[in-house]
Amino acid sequence: MQNIQYPLKLKRSINIMSEEMLSLDGSPYTPGKDADIDMYMGNWRESMPHHTHGSLVERNILTQGKSIKPQTKGSVLEYVNRFTYASLDVGASTVSTNLEGEQEILFILSGQGTITAGKKITDLFKGITILVPANLNFTLENTGEEKLTMYLVNEPIPKGFRPNNELLVRNENKLPVVTTTVHWCHIDRTLFTTQDGLGTIEYVTTCGIAPMTIGHPHSHGKGTEEIWTVINGENTAFLGKQIRRQLPGMAYMIPPDGNTPHSNINTTEEELKFFYFARYRDHEVRK
Repeated sequence: MQNIQYPLKLKRSINIMSEEMLSLDGSPYTPGKDADIDMYMGNWRESMPHHTHGSLVERNILTQGKSIKPQTKGSVLEYVNRFTYASLDVGASTVSTNLEGEQEILFILSGQGTITAGKKITDLFKGITILVPANLNFTLENTGEEKLTMYLVNEPIPKGFRPNNELLVRNENKLPVVTTTVHWCHIDRTLFTTQDGLGTIEYVTTCGIAPMTIGHPHSHGKGTEEIWTVINGENTAFLGKQIRRQLPGMAYMIPPDGNTPHSNINTTEEELKFFYFARYRDHEVRK
């Protein structure tokens, strides 16, 4: 079995995003002027299935489009290729796949299986997270008695970028907490950073929010692509001047207009947990 590696104890920092925390607009919600937050939310249950990797079934959560005034609900990504909910049926295997000009992040939600690349085989179960680099043949297999399900992020690799030469595997269940205080209360377990081999995306983590707490509201400017997806629990998503109920399988991206604050509010008695990934700004890629 492939050895599971652990990341450096890096954490999101207020300083990283300080230039994007712009002043908040105190005027009431104005259609046409303020962002239509429902266009920035996606739910895989509302998407039609399509096949990739041979037999992997994907349902879109967020897709490429316009980050300002999107024309289609959920089509808001300008830097990431796609974000989906993927499943592999019992007994099924994907075809051998080689990603060209792109790489994928797989966050396992349920089921059991394996991923094979070269002579290395890694067990898959809830919390295992894989960074699949470009130019590496790999296959997925469902070895369990229920569907193997996951969140899948596909990112393009920049020109001149040097991808990893093997799978990078993390077990989120065993990762240390790197911070409990970013934006007041975020409980982060870092999965991947640019130093680990991300190309376009800069940071991937899980983020917990304790019962009856709220994150610090702030907005983001042009060039930032930050996505929050519920894994467990029920979120009250505060976006702009409105709130929405957010359940597992639902994601949102913060409109990068500098005038749409966001926060996550846990009004329940159980910890709320997110899968989070973000591209903050133009950055130097690994060569």
